[in-house]
Amino acid sequence: MAPTLDIIFAALADPTRRAILHMLLEDDMAVTDVAHPFETSLAAISKHLGVLAAAGLITQEKRGRVKWCKLEPDALRDASIWMQSFGQFEAVNLEAFEKFLEQELAPPTIIAAPETKKGGA
Repeated sequence: MAPTLDIIFAALADPTRRAILHMLLEDDMAVTDVAHPFETSLAAISKHLGVLAAAGLITQEKRGRVKWCKLEPDALRDASIWMQSFGQFEAVNLEAFEKFLEQELAPPTIIAAPETKKGGA
């Protein structure tokens, strides 16, 4: 049975879990390596990993004495398809928006009047 969108989005709602998924984009990781950058207990990270696994976003496999985590990118397919349904809204062109803001927020340029010659001519 595939996880529902509710379970997937609930798993993605937590910033720690999103950070874990981002780390797993690079490669499979041991649970202890996943936990290393976080200022939380190994038990807390294990709970986060359990939520991600329940949502089907990762799989965990024991290799020898070490438990490894692997990203399952296909698990995001249904969520991605659902989000694409909002595609009728045009994506924001961030570069154009940045240029617009630069122009709008730039200090006004003062154009000096041309100097006139003194004396008679």
